[in-house]
Parts: sequence; structure tokens; C-alpha cells
Amino acid sequence: MNQIELKALAKINLGLDVLGRRENGYHDVRMVMQSIYLYDDVRIEKTQEEEIRVVSNLNFLPSGEGNIAYKAAKLLKDEFEISGGVRITLNKHIPVAAGLAGGSSDAAAVLYGMNRMFRLGLSRQELMDRGVKLGADVPYCIMRGTVLAEGIGEELSELPAMPKCTVLIAKPPVSVSTKTVYEALDSGKTEKHPDIDGIITGLKNHDLRQIAGAMGNVLEDVTIPMHPVIEDIKNEMKACGALNAMMSGSGPTVFGLFENRADARAAQRKIREKSLTRQVYVTTIHSVRRNQNAN
Repeated sequence: MNQIELKALAKINLGLDVLGRRENGYHDVRMVMQSIYLYDDVRIEKTQEEEIRVVSNLNFLPSGEGNIAYKAAKLLKDEFEISGGVRITLNKHIPVAAGLAGGSSDAAAVLYGMNRMFRLGLSRQELMDRGVKLGADVPYCIMRGTVLAEGIGEELSELPAMPKCTVLIAKPPVSVSTKTVYEALDSGKTEKHPDIDGIITGLKNHDLRQIAGAMGNVLEDVTIPMHPVIEDIKNEMKACGALNAMMSGSGPTVFGLFENRADARAAQRKIREKSLTRQVYVTTIHSVRRNQNAN
């Protein structure tokens, strides 16, 4: 195998709670993660040269050590003393710095792809153990599906599959610093925590409305006052029939869950007409069949 092409899936947080801050600066979280069918195309090719090269359709992305996909390739190349190099082509569709784990998913795809291309024989868990060295979301992006994430996000437990539904993704044209959001959260007092257990109960009951009713993101209390357009997008989605709408991660992306695609399309048109954002996509939940081996 001289090359491999993969889909690096985006994720949303059906629920996101922050339990506290560790002395090392990391935060203890409790989140319900869900992969969706919005993805980057990732192609990995073997090359004769020893270098790792990353190219992308977005010219502002770093191509060297500053790119997490590069770091993923280097991690395996160094550990297994792989001879030759790789060229990684990222065709980005997931909005960048949007709370959708696009970079982490690209890194996960590189770990998975190189494991297969070079026949390294690593299991899914062994890939996840290496992924956490790159970022807290990378192990989840290897696992995918419907998952409870605890610790700093690396302690993962499989949950019952999310019921099929239409998902509307809208990323407003604002930038959010995850570091700034968490610092603001630390300096304030969290009055209300999301009902993570309620989401899990809804998943066990395979009840989309119960899941949507329990959704919550503690970081909204910090990010929305900084960027009120997030609340405007949420309200537009709900007005068009979303069972619920919420910010994903630290933002600024908003997602809405819809029982039918026509309502989601109507919300997409309204959001564009009101110039809330042009980055708005209709997609769906992505389910996976569990397999413990990645090789």
C-alpha cells in the first residue's frame, strides 16, 4: 500500500460540563461526544525522501511542526524508525478553530492511515494511547461514534448509538480562543451545570427528544456574551423547528438537531438571509460499528 485516502470526521458535543481545574492547568470535563458526517479528506502517500510534508487547500495552515497532522506522522515515524517519508494532503471542509475537532480528527486519520500503510500492527487502543500525546480530542477522533469523555477528555466510554437525525452546523465569522474561554470560566462561578446523565438516559432510551431536551454546554455562559451572534443563530434554528440548538466545544460553531431535513434546510436559508454566517451545512449523525483492532 503506497497511499491511503480517509475521511476525518468532525464532532459535536451533545453535552459539555467542566468539573474543575487541575494544578497543571488542564480541566476535568464530562462530555458526550458525537461524530457527524462533515469531514476533511485526508490522503497519505509514501515518498522516497525522509521528510514529512503537509499540503492543504487552506494556505494559512502551517505545514510543519505547527500542524497536528505533521506531529502525528512524526510520532509514528520516530517511534517505529520508518524509512522514507510521507506526503499528507488535507482537503479541509470542517471549519477551522470552530469547536468541531477538525485538526484532531486529521491527526487521528494520519495515525490510523500510517498504521495500515506501514503495517505497524497497533490496536485501536494503542493508537488512542499515542493520540492523547497530541491532544485531548485525538483519542475520541480515533474511536468516533457516541462516547462519554471524562478526565481531561481522554477517558472514553462507549454509549448507546445516537438516534438518526439531521444536524445543522453553522460557524459564525468570529474567532474564539479556547484558552481565553476556560480562563474566563475559571474566574467566574458556574451557576448551572448541564444534565449529562439526562443525555445518557435519552441515549439508552433511543429518544431523540429526551436527548435534545437535556443538552447543555457550560462554556456558553462565557462565549455567548463575547459573541452574541451565537445566541442569534441558536434562536433561528429553534424558530425553524430544531429540537434544540447549542454551541459545540468552546465555540463559536452552533449545531441544531432536527427531526426532518426540510426544517434544517429552511433554517440554513434563514441564517444565510440574515447574514449571520455563510458557513452553514446540513448533515447527519455518523454511527460506527465497533471494532477493537485498528490494523
